[in-house]
Amino acid sequence: MILFHGSNLEIEQIDLNVCKPYKDFGRGFYTTEFEDQALNMAKRTVRLFGGKPCVTKFFIDDAEFENCGITKKKFDTPTNEWALFVINNRNKNFTDVDNHNCNFDNKYDIVIGPVANDDIRLLFDLFEDEILTIEELTKRLEYKELTSQISFHTDNAVKLLKKIAM
Repeated sequence: MILFHGSNLEIEQIDLNVCKPYKDFGRGFYTTEFEDQALNMAKRTVRLFGGKPCVTKFFIDDAEFENCGITKKKFDTPTNEWALFVINNRNKNFTDVDNHNCNFDNKYDIVIGPVANDDIRLLFDLFEDEILTIEELTKRLEYKELTSQISFHTDNAVKLLKKIAM
């Protein structure tokens, strides 16, 4: 499997300590199978922080990925569970880690699923303001075009990524 990471600098070595918290699936290193999606993320990062767009390419052996013995969580579509997972991971005030759906404690080494892009932020806000139920939120997400991401949250997961020269 080939994965791409978009940033404002080339990634020489992945350091999970510099990854930002409160992302869709928690603090981690985010990749995608789509190079154009990574390039768009790189351009967005440059607009926010400067630099120049850079896409770093990685390889993961499919057999190793499937049989590596680390924990994975996969969301095939934006379900109620996915929406709550993303909302909780993005919530800087969220404290009930033990009883809720989140990845603050890195219970998942790798998480795979849709990207909750900025277009979806309004729907999340409506849910958090109790204007929409979780079911209404998920129903509205059916009409959004979502891309996918694969995030790596532990050193064991990151070890699966082998950088490829572009």
